[in-house]
Amino acid sequence: MPEKIAVLGAGSWGTALALSLARNGQQVSLWSHRDEQVMQMQALLGNPDYLPGIVFPPLLEAVGDLKQLVADTDQLLIAVPSHAFDEICQQLKGVVGDSLGIAWATKGFAIGGQRLIQQVATEILGDRPMAMISGPSFAKEVALELPTALTVAANQAEFGQLWAGLLHGNNMRAYTSNDLTGVQVCGAVKNVLAIAAGVADGLGFGANARAAW
Repeated sequence: MPEKIAVLGAGSWGTALALSLARNGQQVSLWSHRDEQVMQMQALLGNPDYLPGIVFPPLLEAVGDLKQLVADTDQLLIAVPSHAFDEICQQLKGVVGDSLGIAWATKGFAIGGQRLIQQVATEILGDRPMAMISGPSFAKEVALELPTALTVAANQAEFGQLWAGLLHGNNMRAYTSNDLTGVQVCGAVKNVLAIAAGVADGLGFGANARAAW
């Protein structure tokens, strides 16, 4: 039986992961807080604002009712920006069941820069199975079904293996890790390193300088 998966956040990364999950045979609902975006995705069977030219597979639908969606889902994946993670957890408080695990593809630290995403989720939603889905990857390439590897770090091994299995497909390899803290930190720090590497390239410093970062 396919899993019912709710993906919260219809940006490029959330949409790309929703596409992959649906292509793997899961029943996926992609949620956006903007009603106009939901209607656009429903009408065009795609998300032209973030991934133009990519058509949704039959198992992927756009929805706007968060409460109803979460009440009828087997798995929950949060893919909102880090500055919105606290808010989405507050909306989920009292809605998600105590046994429902939470996975997220949100990179970075919580607002203020002193808390990990896991800490926010635990403070608001309590202790439960948790996992982070991280790259290295680009959303557009995932959507285009180019070869991609992902890391799934979880606080419970079985939950990490579950999500790795859901994501694993013809063009996707998902590897598990028990270092949830390390993967969260690396997911944030890699953006700083990428900017530094871009600066080095822009200044024409060459591969040696880029590698030093």
